[in-house]
Amino acid sequence: MMLTKTAGLLSNDTSAARSDALLPAAPTSAASTADKHYRAIWISDIHLGTAGCKAEYLLDFLKHNESDFLYLVGDIIDGWQLKKGWFWPQAHNDVVQKILRKARKGTQVIYVPGNHDEFARGYLHHTFGDIQVVDEAVHTLLDKRRLWVTHGDLFDGVLLHAKWLAYLGDTLYTLILSLNHWFNRWRHRFGLSYWSLSQYLKHKVKNAVSFITQFEDALAEQARRRGYDGVVCGHIHKAEIRMIDGVLYCNDGDWVESLTALVETTTGELKIITWAHLGHSKPAHTQAAMEPLQQPA
Repeated sequence: MMLTKTAGLLSNDTSAARSDALLPAAPTSAASTADKHYRAIWISDIHLGTAGCKAEYLLDFLKHNESDFLYLVGDIIDGWQLKKGWFWPQAHNDVVQKILRKARKGTQVIYVPGNHDEFARGYLHHTFGDIQVVDEAVHTLLDKRRLWVTHGDLFDGVLLHAKWLAYLGDTLYTLILSLNHWFNRWRHRFGLSYWSLSQYLKHKVKNAVSFITQFEDALAEQARRRGYDGVVCGHIHKAEIRMIDGVLYCNDGDWVESLTALVETTTGELKIITWAHLGHSKPAHTQAAMEPLQQPA
């Protein structure tokens, strides 16, 4: 595995991965007015090692967006698919190298493994190429709210009680992603932007919608029980920012369907960015921001 191969670079123990210290807002690079700088970026469900991974889009996003903190919220490498057959094109390697380069240049990169890269949970509290590997993390927003960062698979009833069904579902999902790939190649020929057929079908199925709602409610409730103001997760490939019974629920989406990232701006706003165009420095879509809380006088 790629993580194992980087073990020799650096393997210092670290007890936690917390960004509780409030940092000053970093200025946008003067060298390129098109580039953006954020306090934090969250990405997950990249699924490197699969044909469905949109590595070129993610690489383009990483080139145009910098941050003080970069959270890798699980399913970065798809160990499930790599066990079935090796698939690792140059673009996937470029993504890994880009993330390692960001870490070397001072971005605090924190890796929270998920179910598809659960092998990485054997390396908790170590660093690989300046990337910290932890089971979960805590991020403090500019307005001092504390967000619990977890992949979310531990709150997936199918994975907990019927893992064989999860493997079967993963096989069917891979087939749908293959159809999605050819569908979008056709769209590209006609000058159309990326559009996720697989995500559209998923959101039209009643049982899938019900599962997503239950998952979101479970994560928000768990964050409340742990004393956090909100939660950031991935796993279900559905980007979202919303309040659930007073708890801030954030999902950063994925890079096989929706091509999304969650960001915290230098003014403390939370946004979901959709990066559906290659070679463009501007996002195709940005969800309405969750405004920071007003500080008391």
